[in-house]
Amino acid sequence: MRFQVVLPDESPDTEPSLISDIAVAAEQLGFDTVYLPDHLLPPGEYGPPPRPFGGVYEPLVTLAYIAARTSTVRLATSVLIAPLREPVLLAKQAATLDRLSGGRLTLGVGVGWNEPEFAILGSDFATRGRRTDEMLAQIEELFRTGRGRGGGVFEPRPTPSLRILVGGRSDAALRRAARFGDVWQGVGYRPAEIAAPAARVRELSAPRPVSVAARIDGTDADEVEQWRAAGVDELAVWFGETDGFVDRMTEFAQRPDVRTDLRAAGGA
Repeated sequence: MRFQVVLPDESPDTEPSLISDIAVAAEQLGFDTVYLPDHLLPPGEYGPPPRPFGGVYEPLVTLAYIAARTSTVRLATSVLIAPLREPVLLAKQAATLDRLSGGRLTLGVGVGWNEPEFAILGSDFATRGRRTDEMLAQIEELFRTGRGRGGGVFEPRPTPSLRILVGGRSDAALRRAARFGDVWQGVGYRPAEIAAPAARVRELSAPRPVSVAARIDGTDADEVEQWRAAGVDELAVWFGETDGFVDRMTEFAQRPDVRTDLRAAGGA
């Protein structure tokens, strides 16, 4: 199983260098990926759970900053709210970041869930799923052909290592992941609950393989083997607020049920 880190990005007072330092430590420990969340204009204050709004720093810009300080860890969004973005610009940003980082980007997208945020931005909440499918199809076409639908040349075209992650729990999200994704990320599941949607994604995407990913809180570390038994390929962990984050991440990395996989990935 591949282990990943959800970086802390919940406080406007967090220094960007601290987020980058944590990413460097995650790479040294052998974690596969570091994630950043996304919110453009949340209707509520930023803060750690139970507040739902993370993502103070824009994720793609911040990941470019992190890319300059790391060399092997993958860089990912979990998840970028796709229907609040313009598709060609998003494709350009993703392809550029992938090239700058040496092919390390996982572009994680979702349709969003907070209707007031859509209203604030003048974006139609009801059509967000359809528009996300259209965006992903357009981005896929740009990456494949290097041409815009109305003309124009698209460069840089990303390497095959640019992965698309699709998050969500609805059947539409599962179908979206099967059609466009390299990874499906289910958030909010328990280990016993994720097997059925994971099987559905794999059935819909066959014969093309799609990895199954989940997210947990670091306090649920004792459930690692349950996630492994449930068939999860990638497990992202949030280790709380910035104070003590690296210590908690290191403690998790030293667990016997985690350490072997991290060492196989080149960790300390």
